[in-house]
Amino acid sequence: MKMTKPNSAETVALQALAWLAGNEELLPVFQGASGAGADDLRNGATDPAFLGSVLDFVMMDDVWVVAFCDSAGLSYDAPMRARAALPGGEQVNWT
Repeated sequence: MKMTKPNSAETVALQALAWLAGNEELLPVFQGASGAGADDLRNGATDPAFLGSVLDFVMMDDVWVVAFCDSAGLSYDAPMRARAALPGGEQVNWT
């Protein structure tokens, strides 16, 4: 099931960003991987492409997906559906 409303996708991604920002162990890993500083996190909250990168990062590990979704009260496929609705998240069909 694809999330069709970008606003809903952005809401899920903002929840992921807030969860990530509150995670003292994982936030430095994200910042190291992305090069994002504190200002980038604040400014990125309004950038759908940046929010997509947050979801990409969270989806790198099933443990992170479960922890985020459990804390936000979301289904485990919500990050994937949200990512598909944000810039760069389109599924490529080569056939």
